[in-house]
Amino acid sequence: MAELKFIGGYPEYMRELIEKVNSTRAQRKDYTPPAMTPQQREEVLQVHPDFAPGGKRAISIGVNKGDIGPNEVIDLLEAYPLVTPKEIDISNVDYEVDLLIIGGGLAGTAAALWANNEGVATEKILLVNKLRHGDSNSIMAQGGTQAADRANDSPAIHFIDAMGGGHYTNKPDVLKGLVEDAPYIIHWLKEMGTIFDKEPNGDYVERWGGGTCRKRMHACADYTGLEELRVIIDEFRTRGIPVLEHNPVIELLTDGSKVTGVVLWNLETHQYKIVRAKATILATGGFGRLHIRGFPTTNHYGATYDGPVIAYRAGAKLLDTDTVQYHPTGAAYPQQIIGLLLTEKLRSMGAQPVNVDGEAFVFPLEPRDVEASAFIRECYVHDKGIVTPTGMRGVWLDTPMIELKNGPGSTAKAFPGMIRMYKRFDIDMIKDPVLVFPTLHYQNGGVETDPWGCTNLEGLWVAGEVSGGVHGKNRLMGNSTLDCLVYGRRSGMSAAKYLKNGAKFGKLSLDHVDRYVKMLKDAGIKPERKAPIILPEYRGKAVLARMIDL
Repeated sequence: MAELKFIGGYPEYMRELIEKVNSTRAQRKDYTPPAMTPQQREEVLQVHPDFAPGGKRAISIGVNKGDIGPNEVIDLLEAYPLVTPKEIDISNVDYEVDLLIIGGGLAGTAAALWANNEGVATEKILLVNKLRHGDSNSIMAQGGTQAADRANDSPAIHFIDAMGGGHYTNKPDVLKGLVEDAPYIIHWLKEMGTIFDKEPNGDYVERWGGGTCRKRMHACADYTGLEELRVIIDEFRTRGIPVLEHNPVIELLTDGSKVTGVVLWNLETHQYKIVRAKATILATGGFGRLHIRGFPTTNHYGATYDGPVIAYRAGAKLLDTDTVQYHPTGAAYPQQIIGLLLTEKLRSMGAQPVNVDGEAFVFPLEPRDVEASAFIRECYVHDKGIVTPTGMRGVWLDTPMIELKNGPGSTAKAFPGMIRMYKRFDIDMIKDPVLVFPTLHYQNGGVETDPWGCTNLEGLWVAGEVSGGVHGKNRLMGNSTLDCLVYGRRSGMSAAKYLKNGAKFGKLSLDHVDRYVKMLKDAGIKPERKAPIILPEYRGKAVLARMIDL
């Protein structure tokens, strides 16, 4: 291959393609492709990765036997446990608390605060996290948080938008809790010190999200989740709630169908610890680091589906295991940032998806699964994508359109983080478009929840991305941070009520693990895989072949 010449961060041949985008921008300024009809959406969804052949199979054991899911997910549900029950001394309890919270993102941290508000003593709460407190998908959330708090909007309209986006498969009562609590959550965050974007008169800046019929997106530039978690962790630390970092949970402890504690695994010492708890909230996040169908991901390093794996072994019901959300605008160039998120807020402020011929080919704010499918179709069916030096395909996101529509300085004000990300590679997204392609983003399904975060197991609640029901088959922008905050609050309050009503410690047992192993063996599944996987493995076979297990 001939040596590439780079001009302003792009190879010369891509720079020539950018000129096609520049030449059509003026005529596209006042043109937006129309939104698709329901029939057109169904047609384009046929190229979505969820519909591609060969990537899914049925679960062969457990309470969701027969349900379909991605192979990477089923591999973990059909894996053997990391612990052998007879080798674990569960009688030696290291921590005994009323409330155990697993996960230190927005959902888990909010749950701790609300449980504390409802009377659970600070010293009776323990939050454990796989990595550092705050390491989560929450801090990577950019675009905003939905809340229907304007005169022309209502929770009912928010409900209809989200139900339509989820293909009418959302659990109505769980979604109802989400939208009804949303305005209060924004007020609570403001009172806690969250710095939301505001108009000169003090009103919130609110923007469109894909699949919505009202502007209700509340944002903090392009680091909304980070800002929200900043104030919540600050309050958490001020109250002195105990936290244990670098201790992922590798197994639940049970007393029949009641969750009574967990087995922790210290990442540094490789020692296990036993926690006894009267109530447990599972807030372990998503599964992006499984790289389903080989897609890159926006997710943080620890997002490996741990929560559903350990809950399923204990008998928790799962919901919507078959659906995966691919965010339409993941970075497709340069190579170093492939898969990183480019928030939907870019499109809500005017950035247009454009093909190799400089044509705007899709309404910019379709629901995420529809938008992502349109990008895939443009690249691989219509063959109108842009090919990078490494062979990856993508479409242009015409970010200079933001300044054209909103005035000079609007990009820097709304997207300082993204501008810095691209400037590292000598790309100015204010002047030049950026290349995008769908990236693995969100776990739509999870452990089934009711409107208060309760599961079918006594003593176990779920909150945030680990849960299933609120989003149905597809989540709308801005409902993820909202989900974490609403159901962090609701699960914390519900668990506190359970404790107030006289909950007792249960027997500590790993009997459910023995039963699960028997099911695996009866199904003829060989002990070739173990789960949870804790952290993803990116070292190649050549490196691993020369390792010595000391």
